[in-house]
Amino acid sequence: MKLKDISAGPDWVVWIAFIVFAVFSIVLLLGRGSWLISGYNTASKEEKAKYKEKKLCRVMGSGMAVIAVLILIMGVFESILPVFFVYISI
Repeated sequence: MKLKDISAGPDWVVWIAFIVFAVFSIVLLLGRGSWLISGYNTASKEEKAKYKEKKLCRVMGSGMAVIAVLILIMGVFESILPVFFVYISI
């Protein structure tokens, strides 16, 4: 059974998800998206001083880039990938 056999929604949803994750990962990799990081954006100034903001953004951006690439692979190779790839990408 292939991924395309069980996908019931429109294909454009996957592409929009990829674009959103790609844009957020680029913003974070540039070190400018600390407002995207849950918990860090609501922390006090003393708590924020304990962390290197740029490094934290880059680590989170790297993680989001991996997820974006997995979503891209899922969208491009939908008719080839087996169903269990969904569990890998989630």
